[in-house]
Amino acid sequence: MSSDVSISRMKQFPLLMWILLFGSFITRGSFYMVWPFLAVILYEKFSLTATEVGLILSVAAIVSVLISFVGSALSDRIGRKKLMYFSGLLYIISFSLLAEIDHIEGYIIVITLCSIATALWRPLISALIGDMIDDSKTRELAMQSLYFVVNVGCAVGPMLGVWMGLTGEQSSFYITAMAFVFLLCLLSWGFHQHEKKEGILVTNNNAKKPEALEENTAQNGLIDENEAKNENVSFKEITKILLKDKLFQCLILANLFCFFIYGQMDSSLIQYLTRAEVPELLMLISTIIFTNAMVIIATQFIMLRMMAHLSLTTRIQIGLVLLTVSQLWMGLNPVSFFWGWIGAVIIMSLAETILFPTMNVQIDRIAPQHLRGAYFGASSFYDFGFALAPLGGGLILDYFGGSALFIFSAVLSLVVIYLYAILHKMPRPDFVTTERDESLVNQ
Repeated sequence: MSSDVSISRMKQFPLLMWILLFGSFITRGSFYMVWPFLAVILYEKFSLTATEVGLILSVAAIVSVLISFVGSALSDRIGRKKLMYFSGLLYIISFSLLAEIDHIEGYIIVITLCSIATALWRPLISALIGDMIDDSKTRELAMQSLYFVVNVGCAVGPMLGVWMGLTGEQSSFYITAMAFVFLLCLLSWGFHQHEKKEGILVTNNNAKKPEALEENTAQNGLIDENEAKNENVSFKEITKILLKDKLFQCLILANLFCFFIYGQMDSSLIQYLTRAEVPELLMLISTIIFTNAMVIIATQFIMLRMMAHLSLTTRIQIGLVLLTVSQLWMGLNPVSFFWGWIGAVIIMSLAETILFPTMNVQIDRIAPQHLRGAYFGASSFYDFGFALAPLGGGLILDYFGGSALFIFSAVLSLVVIYLYAILHKMPRPDFVTTERDESLVNQ
């Protein structure tokens, strides 16, 4: 995708899309000023083991994944806007409480609330982009742009947190709460402007679309006549469709394993470095997060252009090979070798640059129009990988050590490579045409 074409497509973004991009930047930046140091706070304040910290984070994430699926499927019926306001309010409440609680039981409850808010928010934004932008190439660029600004926030946040002396400061959670207050105000204005311009409530899939848009959507092969008529699908029917979609299930399993591997950097790696008492611990943690985000920022659109001629599956296979290399590097790196960790993170970040945006594009291409929210919601089952990562990583750390954890992750990445290799052989429900199946592999 050339830069001129990309700029032309970005000019097609509606105002609400630009608000989502700006809002994602400020909220992710404030989030990563404080959240990465939560494991350090739990360890220093309550002297918890790696397994205990992992169990707290894993249970919270598991609860949030289950709620996310139900909530995202519900958004197809009651609208994205209401649930986005709800999840934003939940962010504000939970981060405000994190700034005040002083006992472990309170941390467990509030961390769960934070995880629920995150699990609801992310698939809602992806589904909303699909609602707003009809052209598939423009949607892909929008999702790539969203991923880009999130990582800009991730790069700025932790380094700013260190510079401001906020690492380990409990009161700093108020910063994230205030960022979401600001974002909800922006969203309220943005939704109003977008609905007034379009003349329809596009944030609710049950709203009536203009006839020209319906015809264009059908002509582009996004939905067929039966799907257009079947606007209200019960939760039971949605579940039946997802259970029949073996390709989607294989995709979820592969990406769940992939998320488990990446989840080690957010929890287990930090715990490993903390317990090993490496020199300049907080600076190393911040530099790892900063490096991860900066590599993505610097290479994302370069990678997108270089791999534009490759199929989605081929792009992901390349990313998985890089991921395997990074895990082997971490498994063999001496714990006190500062720049060794940074080198491994660079390779891992290149893999992430390829893998994560492509996952959302895959879901967008295989999801039927009237079940977009349900498919993006079900894709949050990937997050079981993140959910199990702290507990699984903590157990391996306590019983086998850090090197064994990363060698295990390297082997698991080879399993993911195999699952992607057999993806195109998986059957799908009747609503999927041969052309759409082939598009997943060949586009």
